[in-house]
Amino acid sequence: MNCITRRTFGMGVAAAALGTAPAAAQRGRSYVLTTATTGGTYYPVGVAIATLIKVRLQAQKNIDMSAISSAGSTENVKLLRENQAQFAILQGLVAQFAATGTGAFANDGAQANLRGIMPLWYNYEQFVIDKRLVTTGRIGDLKNLYGRKYSMGARGSGLETMHRWIFPNLGIEYEKFDLVYLGYGPTAEALQNGTIQGGNFEAGLPTGSLTQAMAAAGDRLQILEFTEEDVAKANGNTTLLSQATIPANTYPNQPNALRTARLPNYLAVNAAVPEEDVYLVTKTIFENLPFLNNIHGATREIDLRQSLGGYPFPLHPGAIRYYREAGMDVPAALIPA
Repeated sequence: MNCITRRTFGMGVAAAALGTAPAAAQRGRSYVLTTATTGGTYYPVGVAIATLIKVRLQAQKNIDMSAISSAGSTENVKLLRENQAQFAILQGLVAQFAATGTGAFANDGAQANLRGIMPLWYNYEQFVIDKRLVTTGRIGDLKNLYGRKYSMGARGSGLETMHRWIFPNLGIEYEKFDLVYLGYGPTAEALQNGTIQGGNFEAGLPTGSLTQAMAAAGDRLQILEFTEEDVAKANGNTTLLSQATIPANTYPNQPNALRTARLPNYLAVNAAVPEEDVYLVTKTIFENLPFLNNIHGATREIDLRQSLGGYPFPLHPGAIRYYREAGMDVPAALIPA
């Protein structure tokens, strides 16, 4: 496995929260879980999952896992293909494009090495703009940013891929923005400093970097809403997005509930990872959900009862084995050929 230097921090803290310290490193299988930039939801959830695996499986089963930051889902597919990572968190749209060889993967073709483990949580569309540019409070107000700076997300991220898909569906000509490419943390800083006028924090609730921006900017920023009509338009010819609500006071200076859209994220794995190891990872996650819930609220959406729908690619045999042991009927479409 290639050496990757973007390792996680804070694993000792998370291990202490679980109530047991990781054993000394032993010779065995060492895996990398690739996430996204540090300001969103992928990275802290990835750190929590990797820490859980390290604590529960390293000493007993010689299975180790480390989480790394990355540009996001699109890069994660490449890292899986090149075996620089073996596990990845993938945004639903990127997963769909990768499985079908469309969109960002039209030149690479279908990524036959991808296998599913479980849905994780939903990403909420959280488009934020300078309040002075708001006219209706709906997503269409992004057109008021033409000629102004808008953050498309880090290059190679799932957010960039989402933007290039959703904007044409909404009739928003993103080429008319003055585009910048920033991760969540830098986007938050730029919004609160007024050096950009808009960005999207597509992530689980609450998103740390958006909390930072809303607190620091006072009432100068506003999250735009999606009506049911907006969601249907944003979907194009798919059903990937669904209506959702950001509860009141999720963020500072956000007293009212806001309507938005959301899409799923998946925990994926390279098909080459042994069945036994994926089985143990799947089992360990489902049997230790309270630990993950205490680390990040987004993981409360992980639900065994809803783990067999919506995948754009087959499940890994190790995950199938766990679901069957749990008494679930795995659909034929999710079983690898």
